[in-house]
Amino acid sequence: QAPIKATCEDMSCKTGFPEDVHSAVVSRSVHGGQPLLNVRFRSCDGNKKIHFGSSEPEDFRVGEDGVVYAERSFQLSAEPTEFVVSAQDKETQQEWQMRVKLTPEPTFTGASEKDQRKIEEIIFPWQQYKHSSPLKRQKRDWVIPPINLPENSKGPFPQELVRIRSDRDKSLSLRYSVTGPGADQPPTGIFIINPISGQLSVTKPLDREQIASFHLRAHAVDVNGNQVENPIDIVINVIDMNDNRPEFLHQVWNGTVPEGSKPGTYVMTVTAIDADDPNAQNGMLRYRILSQAPSSPSPNMFTINNETGDIITVAAGLDREKVQQYTLIIQATDMEGNPTYGLSNTATAVIAVTDVNDNPPEFTAMTFYGEVPENRVDVIVANLTVTDKDQPHTPAWNAMYRMTGGDPTGRFTILTDPNSNDGLVTVVKPIDFETNRMFVLTVAAENQVPLAKGIQHPPQSTATVSITVIDVNESPYFVPNPKLVRQEEGLLAGSMLTTFIAQDPDRYMQQTSLRYSKLSDPANWLKIDPVNGQITTTAVLDRESIYVQNNMYNATFLASDNGIPPMSGTGTLQIYLLDINDNAPQVHPKEATTCETLQPNAINITAVDPDIDPNAGPFAFELPDTPASIKRNWTIVRISGDHAQLSLRIRFLEAGIYDVPIVITDSGNPHASSTSLLKVKVCQCDLNGDCTDVDRIVGAGLGTGAIIAILLCIIILLILVLMFVVWMKRRDKERQAKQLLIDPEDDVRDNILKYDEEGGGEEDQDYDLSQLQQPDTVEPDAIKPVGIRRLDERPIHAEPQYPVRSAAPHPGDIGDFINEGLKAADNDPTAPPYDSLLVFDYEGSGSTAGSLSSLNSSSSGGEQDYDYLNDWGPRFKKLADMYGGGDD
Repeated sequence: QAPIKATCEDMSCKTGFPEDVHSAVVSRSVHGGQPLLNVRFRSCDGNKKIHFGSSEPEDFRVGEDGVVYAERSFQLSAEPTEFVVSAQDKETQQEWQMRVKLTPEPTFTGASEKDQRKIEEIIFPWQQYKHSSPLKRQKRDWVIPPINLPENSKGPFPQELVRIRSDRDKSLSLRYSVTGPGADQPPTGIFIINPISGQLSVTKPLDREQIASFHLRAHAVDVNGNQVENPIDIVINVIDMNDNRPEFLHQVWNGTVPEGSKPGTYVMTVTAIDADDPNAQNGMLRYRILSQAPSSPSPNMFTINNETGDIITVAAGLDREKVQQYTLIIQATDMEGNPTYGLSNTATAVIAVTDVNDNPPEFTAMTFYGEVPENRVDVIVANLTVTDKDQPHTPAWNAMYRMTGGDPTGRFTILTDPNSNDGLVTVVKPIDFETNRMFVLTVAAENQVPLAKGIQHPPQSTATVSITVIDVNESPYFVPNPKLVRQEEGLLAGSMLTTFIAQDPDRYMQQTSLRYSKLSDPANWLKIDPVNGQITTTAVLDRESIYVQNNMYNATFLASDNGIPPMSGTGTLQIYLLDINDNAPQVHPKEATTCETLQPNAINITAVDPDIDPNAGPFAFELPDTPASIKRNWTIVRISGDHAQLSLRIRFLEAGIYDVPIVITDSGNPHASSTSLLKVKVCQCDLNGDCTDVDRIVGAGLGTGAIIAILLCIIILLILVLMFVVWMKRRDKERQAKQLLIDPEDDVRDNILKYDEEGGGEEDQDYDLSQLQQPDTVEPDAIKPVGIRRLDERPIHAEPQYPVRSAAPHPGDIGDFINEGLKAADNDPTAPPYDSLLVFDYEGSGSTAGSLSSLNSSSSGGEQDYDYLNDWGPRFKKLADMYGGGDD
């Protein structure tokens, strides 16, 4: 929103349009968005915000700056076009109006165009009139015609257009200027004016396709910048030249036409545009077809409307099966198609001939054959093949098959293979060979869409399908299945119950009679004769059995033939067992608690009978006559058909557990009765009737199952303890035996061997056990000379006489040998004290082992360095301390 500047010349300023009618000359061709003229509005208050409007908003729009624009493209008629421009104050809603008259510019001849090129002079018009004083000027009601300037002018530039002057330039020194798009607004610098002479010039060639007209405003001011004339509007129209070639919207156009179309059928429309003036010859296009490929059946199958670009057919004979596509070269030429002066361009139109159902499907054979085993469903028995010349995988090619006869019961259906278009004859209902051995079907083939008008189905669209049924071995079946038998329970074992036989549907096969067997008999009550199917009982039938549900017992039997392959069928026998009074009623619950006083002491009991009505309730409850204490201490009263109430007859009964026999009799015929024991726990009670003494808990005791469980736990615990003790003793015994054989310090597995003498090392494991025998049993060698004696030999002196020890039973039994030697030493009065060294390995006077003194280890040990033993780890610490500790 731009405020309107006040241009008052004296104190009598009046807000509004300066004129009632504003006339302007514009070009005949008006384009949408083109500025046409500028309306002036005088506002004495510069702060007013004015909104402009048009009486023809669909054709003209007035901007906030007073410029009138065309809303759409149209041609002005020869007569002037009038409309009203309104101005409204947004605050006070006051409105002013002015009538606008648009006159189309005249068409100039060649001579007049030349005259137009002469420099014209535009004078700011004004007149004087005397109305008291001072003098005032008023704009006359006349319009400056627009200036027409051809585009693409070659100059020279700047090119003079018109001279603008004011008739007051004789008395004042004036300065001229122009404003608007092309002058001081983008694109700037196209038009310039000499500020002294008022000469308006253009500086470069114009392009109508960019800007079709320029709307400038000329101003005249004095040297001080004061406006001396009202601005005048100057319209410069750019005259179109044929400088643009037609351009198609698409280089390749695609269209379709159904085959068999009649001449005159619309196909498609191609469109080209020309940037030149469409209302002049430069922008008027004409179309024509340059070529058609292929040229069959006629080289001119199509034509084009030269003005609109619509392509239609002009010849018959379009057949997709022969020609599927046509390619046309289309030419568009401006200058109304003038081949000499017009500019041209070409595009390609590709017309696809679409398929119509003008070819019916035809069977490849008149008769098709197939076979199917009986009782098989969802089996394809025959493939029906057809040919169709229409385009594959279209509704005109897709085949649908329909059976017209031979299948009254609907046992077959025909599906279509979507890929091959074949008909798949499929069995949907079982076929019985014994009923139907062959079917002859009549099948018709059609497309998904009807045939084109005038085309009929040939005889090849109908075929016959002959289907043979193959006999197979079928399963026997029981009749009826299931079979219901009503029988009273209690039927004794060995009784004949019924006969349950099956039938074999294979009447044309040679096979023996059926064999019967039992498949399911939950209670194992029945057996069936394998030949005649007679069913007899093997146990008493009991309605109260857990295998009977709702009085019904079910058993399943099997019938088998000896066909190839063997087949079998099952049948269910349902035995409905009728109840008899074979169960006496019992009391429930079996245990109850009551108080030792008379009040409150009622016990509610219920009679339970596995039988059903009429062999069950109502029940009779009574107490037996013996023992007499029962009726003396207790009384029973029936409160309903199944319930009774037991209570104390006496005022006080000592706390304890009492067995109360109750006789219950049912309503069967004959009656069945039984005496049930009710264990009653009598205890001390509080005011609420709850037991308070602890004795009742002890008196109640534990059930038999709980006692057995506790005893079993105790026995298992004792067995575990006993096994643990035995294991510990055995372990101690084994440990002692190992200690006798091997001292833990002498264990050669993970320890350093410790020897009491300089015997063999760890590698010397080949022992001579004869050396461990008694010294007297070894024959002495020759007496060694004096001075030649081992350091560990006993000194030469009179040896004491020890008791003769018995020889070991076997040299290898070292443990027994050592134990006997230990006992002999303990009982020997001449043996050293207990804490003395006992010599068990004395070799006698004549040892077979050689002396080790020759090794002279003591004399050479000082020369060895054993410090490296400290690096061998904790297992060699003892050796390191013995040999690596220096002189000590």
